[in-house]
Amino acid sequence: MLEALRDRLSSETVLRSDEPLARRTTLGVGGRARWYAEPSSVDDLLLLSREAAGAGLPVFYLGRGSNLLVMDGPIEVLVIRLNHPCWRRVEVLPDGLLRTGAGVRLRELCGEALRRGLAGLEFLEGIPGTVGGALRMNAGAMGGWMFEVVESVRVLNGDGGERLLKREELHYGYRHCRELREACALEAVLRAPGRAEAQNIREVLHRYQEHRHATQPKEPSAGCIFKNPEGDSAGRVIDRLGLKGTRVGDAEVSSVHGNFIINRGGATGTEVVGLVRRVRDEVWKQSRVELEPEVLLLGANWEDLL
Repeated sequence: MLEALRDRLSSETVLRSDEPLARRTTLGVGGRARWYAEPSSVDDLLLLSREAAGAGLPVFYLGRGSNLLVMDGPIEVLVIRLNHPCWRRVEVLPDGLLRTGAGVRLRELCGEALRRGLAGLEFLEGIPGTVGGALRMNAGAMGGWMFEVVESVRVLNGDGGERLLKREELHYGYRHCRELREACALEAVLRAPGRAEAQNIREVLHRYQEHRHATQPKEPSAGCIFKNPEGDSAGRVIDRLGLKGTRVGDAEVSSVHGNFIINRGGATGTEVVGLVRRVRDEVWKQSRVELEPEVLLLGANWEDLL
């Protein structure tokens, strides 16, 4: 389908068919994508997305594969990952600003902020994702949220046009940004809330790391599975009802944190979905709380499965 593109793409752009996706997710679950690409320029990204649209092939933008559940079997999709060095640059601007490519890992971003004495981005360090994914999901941890530090985002729209959107032009909330449901974030300008000595920033990073190690499982997971219900925590709800340790095949509710489903080694997408449904049904039956999935689903729709 996209084979004819090879001669029109840069030699640095990756394009493969029948690409296994499980190894590209933090949960380690899922089938194969019909096509997979790592574009080396905006032009190649635009060419890939246009050709896919013309062929009726959905496009999915993949970061580091956290907060994602991939279903089993072949998936008719073009997965695009902004992994080329051109998407992984961080530029230090005046006044505590950082311009960062969408492919920059959050840990790399925090490392650059540490070197520059820029404080207030430490909450991002432990999120296993990229800037692009954090923008799409308005990622948060340790009381901080991505869009609290965003000044602007440059995006590639579905029609192929580029736009620079200031924060006040974006519609975002808990785990979503409306403009990035279909568009692809190319880069963002972030503002560090303050400045501090490197040692002080390291101490905050260390404190956050210790908290994560104590409260989150070490086994493969996709992060939090469910959105927090109004006025409560999904993890606390699941824990109160005694659902930790519930298992479907090799998918298991973590004994460390009730809102994490871990992969015991050979879990499948079907097993994870089955466990999501079991936990969700039990929570509703016992407490009349309706939990909604937080993780993105590739290869199916949550509405059809729940």
